[in-house]
Amino acid sequence: MLERPQVRAPAVTGKARFADTDVMREIADPLRQERVARVREKIDQLGIEYIYYQYVTITGRVLGKSVPARHWEQNAHKGIQTWIGGVANLTVDIRGNMIGFSANDGECLALPDPETFCQLPWEKKIARVFCTLFYSLEDENKPGAYYECDTRGNLKRFDRQFREKHNGLHLRVGTEPEMLWLRPTGDVKRPYEGITKASAYHIDQFETARHVWMKVYEYGQAMGLDMIQGDVEDAPGLLELNFAFDDVLATCDRLTTYRQICAEVARQNGLVACFMAKPMMGVPANGCHHNCSIWYGGEQKVVRLAEGTLPGMDEVFSYNKGGENAFENTEGGWIPTELGRHALGGALKHIGALTALGATTVNSYRRFADIGLWAPVGANWGLQNRSCSIRISAPDRFEFRAVDAMVNQHLFCSALLKALDDGISNQIDPGPPEKRNVVDVLNAGVEDIATIPLNLHEALEALKADDFILEAMPGRLHELYDKLKRDEWQRFMKEISGWDIERYMDYFP
Repeated sequence: MLERPQVRAPAVTGKARFADTDVMREIADPLRQERVARVREKIDQLGIEYIYYQYVTITGRVLGKSVPARHWEQNAHKGIQTWIGGVANLTVDIRGNMIGFSANDGECLALPDPETFCQLPWEKKIARVFCTLFYSLEDENKPGAYYECDTRGNLKRFDRQFREKHNGLHLRVGTEPEMLWLRPTGDVKRPYEGITKASAYHIDQFETARHVWMKVYEYGQAMGLDMIQGDVEDAPGLLELNFAFDDVLATCDRLTTYRQICAEVARQNGLVACFMAKPMMGVPANGCHHNCSIWYGGEQKVVRLAEGTLPGMDEVFSYNKGGENAFENTEGGWIPTELGRHALGGALKHIGALTALGATTVNSYRRFADIGLWAPVGANWGLQNRSCSIRISAPDRFEFRAVDAMVNQHLFCSALLKALDDGISNQIDPGPPEKRNVVDVLNAGVEDIATIPLNLHEALEALKADDFILEAMPGRLHELYDKLKRDEWQRFMKEISGWDIERYMDYFP
């Protein structure tokens, strides 16, 4: 048997001048060192041979590297190098230029967060770990500093700052990750079809997808997702499989894990796991509603979702339980507490910018355009009012509805924290709840009513004008996001579609 390297505190000899940097402080944290040692125990117990060191890009994609597990201690104490422009998806713009970076730009450090270590249930020789990104120690301007274009790393810090500012108050989130399961047809005109019919909540249709959702449940629970419910919804192949809510960072990480699980299950079955917001018109789209509540206190408790030795760190299987829900009015009724109303006020004040980060693609706005199919359009809040962007879906939480399955949830929740902070700090009044159906008001055309941005260009303009939300996009993050998304808009505007041909080809004489 190979001898395992001894776990020890990292040596900083020769790097003393970097000791007071963000990355070196993280590495020297005693809690982190204890977790690094526990990961080694897990590697040996589970027979892990390889580890995916992964991070989340600006648009929510997962990038990273695979490294043999025998190098764990070295990588945990030094990080791994990765190209600094990876956060922008290594994308070229419509003119062929790399967006935001050049080939000569250097490296950043991906430092693994040991508490996120977890075995892959479909290939048990491999584990994954999320990483936080830092500028390299050789960077001329910010050696060893947090890399501001790391949306997941930003959320970690903004969550901590929010807690510190508001005496432990914190955001808990549960998501509703809708997506289509499609099978190839071989037909050029209709290349895919849903594996179920558009029959919402129909158990027989859910049964036809049993081989899919049961495997997602199995893998999810093996990776710390406490699966709580699922159903078939009213678009072909549309399933919604939910896992329990938790603190904001944990939920966002689990949503990334959920997407990776779905991609694997799709590969195994020759299917496509489609997270495109609006794959077809005339039926409901792939939303990703964020159900939010704000809390004091609570206790981290391990939820045993697997028998025997947990296939990952205890923290992966831990959920924040109990505490005081500061949003819920315990005196009864659906109107939230004063603090809860202020939180709503902050979210409403910044609804345009938040929409730009919740509905992130040109296609996202097809969802809003197909009115009457459950998607929101009103820039307002209501009690059980699905036409509003913010809905009180139960007395203890609010549902942010202008979010779809293409969201980078780490970035969106960072912005949401900033909006809630503004509302609470400045006691913003959200006004009375909207009781009318906003779609009916718009269709009547007799009065103006506030709406969210209804295309990507409008949303990007709203984001650019919102200095408060831009605080959630520090450094070059907003610049890069704006370049990526305006390039997408420009590409869309320069595309000739089948709709154009059908409508205008023989328009005259």
